[in-house]
Amino acid sequence: MTIRRTLLSVALSLLAVPLWAAQRVDLDYRVRFLPDSDQAEVSLTLEKGERVLGLDFDLGEEGAYSDFAADGQWTQDSPGRGLWQPAKGRAKLSYRVRVSHLRNGEHYDARMTPDWALLRGDDLVPSARLRQEDNTELVARLQFDLPKGWRGVETGWPRIGKNRFRIDNPLRKFDRPTGWIVAGKIGTRRAKLGETEVTVAAPVGEGMRRMDILTLLTFVWPQMQAVFPRDPAKLLIVGAGDPMWRGGLSATNSYYMHADRPLVSENGTSSLVHELVHVFSRISQRDRSDWVVEGLAEYYAIEIMRRAGGLSEERYQKIRQQLSKWSKPVKSLRGKRSTGPVTARAVLLLQELDREIRQATQDSQPRSLDDVTRGLMRLDKVSTQDLIDISESVMGAPSEVLDTRLLR
Repeated sequence: MTIRRTLLSVALSLLAVPLWAAQRVDLDYRVRFLPDSDQAEVSLTLEKGERVLGLDFDLGEEGAYSDFAADGQWTQDSPGRGLWQPAKGRAKLSYRVRVSHLRNGEHYDARMTPDWALLRGDDLVPSARLRQEDNTELVARLQFDLPKGWRGVETGWPRIGKNRFRIDNPLRKFDRPTGWIVAGKIGTRRAKLGETEVTVAAPVGEGMRRMDILTLLTFVWPQMQAVFPRDPAKLLIVGAGDPMWRGGLSATNSYYMHADRPLVSENGTSSLVHELVHVFSRISQRDRSDWVVEGLAEYYAIEIMRRAGGLSEERYQKIRQQLSKWSKPVKSLRGKRSTGPVTARAVLLLQELDREIRQATQDSQPRSLDDVTRGLMRLDKVSTQDLIDISESVMGAPSEVLDTRLLR
């Protein structure tokens, strides 16, 4: 009986092996910047092409990508899409991508000059629908070949060698080098805050206040960690001056700030902290609920500064008065994109909700809007109804604050 049980146990363990023993396949990205043509030459090399059945790329606007060459089959049958079916064995896809991009016809959200490049890796390697053999795991790495005279490169991914990075996103099967990238003649400052390696990098001569940024981040970091239960391994902050986009743009592991943006604005809010909230929370919207995403980011841009001791009560009340005045014409918060006045009104609503939650739970287990935010972070995308449901669950009662025409 003992022998039979042993044999049965061995047989079951052998049957279970294919369920977890994934075939690891190397995926190597290589990027070469070409300043003379305002392009980057990009290649993807699969060590075992037969494990990948196809990569269906979203090529976006016409003309952004060109000069495709592939081992295997490359087809562009439908507008804006390209399908690569790799050859067996070592298979390579290469192409060129235009780097500089105007966001509003006047300012760039990606730019290359003779001395530097500042862009998002999302544009170097477009998103794709991956079809692969079962039990296949891609192991992705990114290598840069820089023009003569360019000093280095920074990304939001862990460095594993000179100009070389490991790309690993557990939430996706197709690992690609998303997030901000800056390369060329750049200046860099680094610090370790909590468990996170923070890097501030920008082209030399662009007026980026690297040490000021690190100082403010050091000041607010403990409060950020208290709200958002995440310790990213690495965070990259990049920036440049005109004619770059005059604002902030966040990604999963990095964000961009225009060099002229004040760390704390005259109205008491901080674009730097606002974008940091986006990076930490990773909350995105659905069902015309961008007010939730932008409202929370601006709420904490004020609240984190207040908790860290950077705002007096008098200054906090003046900020509320300014938000009230700015948002007075707003009749509804709902929409695909939150405007400045809508975001201001959203902040006031969230401040009222925080007070309501604290008052409702003061005699039991004290709760706050922080608990609602952490609940929203667990969702893939959030809606207005999600905010209402989680808030009332945290509070243990219907919310009078959220029973408003602003949310209809």
